[in-house]
Amino acid sequence: MFSDRLAQAATQIQSQFDTVLNSLDDVPVTHAMAHATQGGKRLRGFLVLESARLHGLDAATAIWPATGIEAMHAYSLVHDDLPCMDNDDMRRGQPTVHVKWDEATAMLAGDALHALSFELVTHDTVGPARADLAHTLALAAGQRGMVLGQALDIAAETADVPLTLDQIEYLQRGKTGALIEWSACAGARMAGADTSPLRTYAQAMGLAFQIADDVLDVTGDASTVGKATGKDADAGKATFVSLLGLDGAKRRAAELVQSACDALDTYGPDADVLRETAAFVIRREK
Repeated sequence: MFSDRLAQAATQIQSQFDTVLNSLDDVPVTHAMAHATQGGKRLRGFLVLESARLHGLDAATAIWPATGIEAMHAYSLVHDDLPCMDNDDMRRGQPTVHVKWDEATAMLAGDALHALSFELVTHDTVGPARADLAHTLALAAGQRGMVLGQALDIAAETADVPLTLDQIEYLQRGKTGALIEWSACAGARMAGADTSPLRTYAQAMGLAFQIADDVLDVTGDASTVGKATGKDADAGKATFVSLLGLDGAKRRAAELVQSACDALDTYGPDADVLRETAAFVIRREK
């Protein structure tokens, strides 16, 4: 059931991207935006759609913020891949935007995707929750969330003392976890419901997701993962794997998945797909 739902969500989100981007001017930056939004798991958008379904909301409404969060995620990857950041040549098995075009186009495509994300989450179809979704997305994406995590990650690369486990968890709650948390809570926000259970779920799952990324950087193959592997070790970065060991990191991820599932007790079997999602994040191969 989970795999089918995830694939369906990916198809819906890609169709929405195609519709939106095809309405823009036929210029290189638009093509770069389209390239950056192709492929990927669509996990964040899927979480929006699932949390909306859990609260009885129509998919035709939820598809707008679902696509919006994927635009925000795509922007972050385009900028993350730049030479001044992680300097990656490959993303999702394809050349990164600055490699396929140039750095200026990549910067502009990322900027445009960032703006597009707010355009989509505040679409008229979303209704009264638009302002709350936009405000909380700004918090999740900016200096209180993802950007803060990215800044701490960059600073750690040149720090004299490696990060502690608590510091890595704090960093990753911003860098990876903030957008995942926003996604999981979006349906509750649109429905005017309590976001606490889904926030707890997402915080645990987001951390498990990052631990899985650290594990894949050690054990994965670039052709399967879709990006370079082994970069953390080469850079001497402190990661969950370097601090806990490979087996210890896997155990910690499994514990977090269980915590995420426990947080959904209030929803009963209606949340089974979200429970499967939590299990998926630590068994994925890319």
